[in-house]
Amino acid sequence: MAVNWKVLAGGFVLTAPLVAILATGFGSDPRGVSNALEGRDAPVFSMTILGTDGQKVDLADLRGKPVVLNFWSTWCQPYKIEHPHLVQAASTYGPQGVAFYGVLFSDDPENAARFLDREGHAFPVLYDPAQRVAIDYGVSGVPETFFVDPDGRIVRKVSGPVSFGEISATLEPML
Repeated sequence: MAVNWKVLAGGFVLTAPLVAILATGFGSDPRGVSNALEGRDAPVFSMTILGTDGQKVDLADLRGKPVVLNFWSTWCQPYKIEHPHLVQAASTYGPQGVAFYGVLFSDDPENAARFLDREGHAFPVLYDPAQRVAIDYGVSGVPETFFVDPDGRIVRKVSGPVSFGEISATLEPML
């Protein structure tokens, strides 16, 4: 069996640049990537609260208080790590006037209800069936958490699981 050196060299010429481009991203921490929305007004929304008879939450009605907006799914393993931290933070900071909301991302509301019944919850979950709000916020995967200041500006976005310490460090200056 003879080796076709021309085909092998052509394959290498086409593949090597692609591998080099992909490899440049392997050393990057996705949590370190800035979000173009940070420092800008948070996109407004009106979403239905799961488990209610159509009760809605409008971001505009939350002006004057910090808001934590967490996009999540039951199938997301990192969310299962961050969920207890969010529950703890909502229990700690909710009484201080911080509004916490989960936004169900690409998941079934019944799955979410079962998960929350099993794991506990301390804040309402909003339903975005067409993913329009997720698109407005530039959500590329879950979990992603957005911190909105009392003036309605996004001050921070965390991609991946967020810890209680990160939540506290972001919220304390807003209180």
